[in-house]
Amino acid sequence: MSAPPLHASPPAPTAVPQPTGWPVLRLGFRPFYLGAALFALLAIPLWVALFLGHGALAMPLSPLLWHAHEMLFGFAIAVIMGFLLTAVKAWTGLATPRGAFLAALALLWLAARVAAVTGPYALYALLDLALLPLVAAVLTRLLLRARNRRNLPLAGMLMLLALANGFFHLGVIGAIEMSPLTPLYAALALIVMIECVIAGRVIPAFTMSATPGLKLTVSVLVDRAAMALTALALLLWVFAPAATVWNMGAGLALSLAAVAHVLRLLQWRPAITRHRPILWILHASYAWIPFGLALLAAARFGWIANSVGVHALAIGATAGLIIGMITRTARGHTGRALQVSRPEATAYALVMLAAATRVLLPLAMPAWLPMALVVSAAAWSLAFAIYLFIYTPWLLQTRLDGKDG
Repeated sequence: MSAPPLHASPPAPTAVPQPTGWPVLRLGFRPFYLGAALFALLAIPLWVALFLGHGALAMPLSPLLWHAHEMLFGFAIAVIMGFLLTAVKAWTGLATPRGAFLAALALLWLAARVAAVTGPYALYALLDLALLPLVAAVLTRLLLRARNRRNLPLAGMLMLLALANGFFHLGVIGAIEMSPLTPLYAALALIVMIECVIAGRVIPAFTMSATPGLKLTVSVLVDRAAMALTALALLLWVFAPAATVWNMGAGLALSLAAVAHVLRLLQWRPAITRHRPILWILHASYAWIPFGLALLAAARFGWIANSVGVHALAIGATAGLIIGMITRTARGHTGRALQVSRPEATAYALVMLAAATRVLLPLAMPAWLPMALVVSAAAWSLAFAIYLFIYTPWLLQTRLDGKDG
């Protein structure tokens, strides 16, 4: 056998398959981040206008229930689904919905949001109830195929959210004797638990990867105590009767959970992130979790209104973590650097301003609630307008590196 020539050409590299289909339908974060940001931009000003009596809509729901439900099951759930439909592909190596299937999921979400303000109620409920079980089933199937049991609880939480949504609609139509607010509080509690799980994984990891030489020591005991106390505290907050003994028990559990989360956050060294907006937004948003839990405790003790703590968790923690994650993950999955521009950092600050204004101003001066709502809504909408202005072209185009996704 003759030896190969010294100057033989190397074998041709294997061709990388080119992405196919519309870029916006290649991975779950693309349509759901866009839809959630646009919905956030429009829904809050509409709610404030309705609340202040500057308009009227013949909606199938009362404006208060529409606002509370849609910010949870319209806005927050869209981001959670987009994140999980993207993350599960990375966790399992298996393809998540794309193309026509992903378009159908996104259109189902959109149809429910439109039906929420146009009706009839039966159509709205049907559309609204269909999406979460479908996405949970898809994620569960993929996780089981990949034997990725660690993340199965997240799919389980989607099913619990679907159950809470079902009880909400049954409460609205009077089929069960339950205030529709109870399942909405349960949904917020589940979303906070999802945030605690995801944040515990990503915030310390992101902080270490961005800080050369930093090695965080995270106590398993503190982590487990924070999660267990939060689950117990939120369970009591949602379901414990409004009686003195139960109020004291719920207030104590919420207070202990708040302390546990402060200890958990301090382990992640939040102060070192102050010059990195893509990091400090995650730390600052997480800080609203113990603050919100403490406010809920104060409400159970009868010192303040319950809505103060609700909005601390819904705006400060949930929306703050959302704006932080939909910028970071969208940058990463479109092939861009994980370093935000000044306008993006401004959007972060505006969401924090929206939370502080909505929570702290009425707490200090209850008569200033209308002004607080207007200022908070303006800051909120401007933040998501900035996001849409920057990210819409990126989410509609192929990745910078030409890869699929």
